[in-house]
Amino acid sequence: MSNCVQSSECPQWLNDRASGLLLHPSSLPSNHGIGSIGSNAYKFIDFLEKSGFTFWQTCPIGPTGFGDSPYQVFCSSAGNPYFIDWNALVEFGLVECWQLSKLENLSSNQVDYGSLYSEFYPVARLAYTNFSKHKGMLESHYGDYHEFKSDHSWLGPYSVYQAFKLQHNNQPWWLWADEYKDYSSIDVISDQILQEADFHIFLQYIFFGQWRKLKAYANGKNISLLGDLPIYAAPDSSDVWANQNLFQLNKTEACFKNVAGVPPDYFNENGQLWGNPLYKWEAHKNEDFAWWIDRLHSQLEFFDVVRIDHFRGFHDYWSIPASSGDAKAGEWVDGPGMMFWNKINKEFPSRPFLAEDLGLITDGVRSLRDQAGLPGMAVLQFAFDGEVKNLYLPHNLKHNLVLYLGTHDNDTTCGWYQSSNEEVCGNFRSYLNVPGNNPSWDLIRFAYRTIAPLVVVPIQDLLGLGSEARFNSPGEPEGNWRWRLSEDQLIALFKSSDYLRSQAKITGRLRSND
Repeated sequence: MSNCVQSSECPQWLNDRASGLLLHPSSLPSNHGIGSIGSNAYKFIDFLEKSGFTFWQTCPIGPTGFGDSPYQVFCSSAGNPYFIDWNALVEFGLVECWQLSKLENLSSNQVDYGSLYSEFYPVARLAYTNFSKHKGMLESHYGDYHEFKSDHSWLGPYSVYQAFKLQHNNQPWWLWADEYKDYSSIDVISDQILQEADFHIFLQYIFFGQWRKLKAYANGKNISLLGDLPIYAAPDSSDVWANQNLFQLNKTEACFKNVAGVPPDYFNENGQLWGNPLYKWEAHKNEDFAWWIDRLHSQLEFFDVVRIDHFRGFHDYWSIPASSGDAKAGEWVDGPGMMFWNKINKEFPSRPFLAEDLGLITDGVRSLRDQAGLPGMAVLQFAFDGEVKNLYLPHNLKHNLVLYLGTHDNDTTCGWYQSSNEEVCGNFRSYLNVPGNNPSWDLIRFAYRTIAPLVVVPIQDLLGLGSEARFNSPGEPEGNWRWRLSEDQLIALFKSSDYLRSQAKITGRLRSND
């Protein structure tokens, strides 16, 4: 059964009705301070299969830095070493169980990133010192080490960046010594830096090896991985440091000219000042968008489909002078439009992408999305303001939209319902014809019955959790990205498998081979 098979607007990956779950790997249960891509990730995939889901969506999985946000990473092509499965490295002899004791003493209820940083890297360096003794065994599981290095062009700049960053007490690259501020101008790299860089290559080798095995396991059960890629690179990243000609930088002062954000609106009177450097799109065009193509190829090593955050920036973007204290002084500037997407679609003809087109969206943005042949997004929590023409109300949904109950930036459905005013709650109850006693399950059942080809449910909503389980609160600098699923909760999820599978079947969202 298909909503989009007759429509040129939908790429092939969205041809069949399906459902998916949103869960970031950091939230999985583990004994080492943060979720890993070990046994519980495999158990989660088993749950997805048993329950009739087709997609596992995550947030970006790159290495996080200050602020811990997966949307501000040191390299968008790298994996987060924190997600490495330590139990596998014990089996390979790279570390011994007792050496993991400090990691095991970290909280299992939430991620304590400060303590994790302090305890992770000493153990990781122990594993690296034992790498040469067990290299053959590792290569039999994770592939040839030198081949891995040669196959990833971003790996050299990223690993050297991490080494220089440590040498400069983890300061951002624009505060480094002048001779190290631009990767393209460095002639000689010391043996000490190259040795430290090899440590970071080792971590990526382990991560990629483990992730490939996890992805193969998921795909073998007909589960596709849906990832997430911010449109902008983080300011303090190897992406920017090693490719400064592609960004709007002030070379004489080694700082940014203009930065990204969004203008003032009803919710933010000063707008949002993100601080990411903006692209020099003309420079990208002159290089046939090679950097972007490599970036997307890297994501498609991790994922089957990639959601691209802030799709609007390809149509027009809010350009804010870097000297400004807020976003009010910005202006709209034209983005690359179809010039970019014609190149991308030629390189990726199956169009394995999803456009995040939430927020302040114009007809021009929607037109670009449609011309690019990409599906957009709708969020049910935004639907119940009482406006019958609200685009997110189910009777107004389009066939080429992926429907979310809420995203990583939303409260859980139960938390949202409990904190909403009575008008919104009344609209919710009237539209769904429910008493509102179980708002998350009310919304799940209703979402399954909409025309949306894919429905994505945050895992917190399957458990009926409240605001205490919220993953991210935009604009709040602390307390985000820390929520963890417990072992008991992961086990409890399986109790709903038969019911979820029956709902997927009756609404045409069960995989065709099931």
